[in-house]
Amino acid sequence: IKDGDFQPALEEGMNRQLAEIEKIANNPAPATFENTIVAMEKSGRMLDRVEEVFFALPSAHTDDPLQKVQATHAPKLAAHHDAIYLNPKLFARVQKIYDNRARLAGPEQQQLVKVYYDQFVRSGARLSNADKAKLRTINKQLSSLETTFEKKLLAGTKAGALVVDNRAELAGLGPDAIAAAAHAAEKRGLKGKWVIPLQNTTQQPALKSLSDRALRKALFEQSWMRTEMGDANDTRDTIATMAKLRAEKANLLGFPNYAAYVLENQMAKAPKAVLDFMDKLVPATRAKAAAERKELQA
Repeated sequence: IKDGDFQPALEEGMNRQLAEIEKIANNPAPATFENTIVAMEKSGRMLDRVEEVFFALPSAHTDDPLQKVQATHAPKLAAHHDAIYLNPKLFARVQKIYDNRARLAGPEQQQLVKVYYDQFVRSGARLSNADKAKLRTINKQLSSLETTFEKKLLAGTKAGALVVDNRAELAGLGPDAIAAAAHAAEKRGLKGKWVIPLQNTTQQPALKSLSDRALRKALFEQSWMRTEMGDANDTRDTIATMAKLRAEKANLLGFPNYAAYVLENQMAKAPKAVLDFMDKLVPATRAKAAAERKELQA
């Protein structure tokens, strides 16, 4: 598989699935579990195969051609999703089966129908045509912004690697970690230096080993501020725009905020349940931290 294979494969996958969906939506036979739900389950197999390979690459083994494909196809894939879940004929068939789900063969079929029905509703199937148009625009914008955010985060993580000039500052790291830092520096053309790459977490593994407090502080700040440096990788404006659009989307779909929308079909169900759960963790966390401090002092 080459980078150049993905764009035509994604295009073909979307075209095939849309043709399959149109066939289901325009089926003159009455809607049944087999000719609607099962048929939808089987649609888009080629697109699924392409996406499973493609989306594993941009965050793990990316390059400029892949990022270009990602940026180009993010809004197209969002529009593809909307073309399915905002299709009124298709939703009418799903609605018919959902309304009569008690007659289905068993709980598995009933649950699958419910999952599909809920997904259609959460995707805006019951909105007016005017609101559907607004939602399509928001979804396209969000998909592009989310891709931009991922690209900036990846670039910011790479650029935020900590460069160390003095080997003595690496005191506390093991020989293998120091050798890896030297190798990372060589790969960047920094001979005679050491580089500690940022991991995709705020808490960098080297922080617990480094003896030099100033270096620990520098590493933490590089990690914490990786995309807030005021450079091309700064994500703050992107995040602000995403937050605004997500709020608009949630309101359009009848939710007070985006958190309520996201959690509605999750175990917690509502933001308050999440906050209550986190509040209950505080006493136990404090007690554990106090016990660890006491153990260190002993």
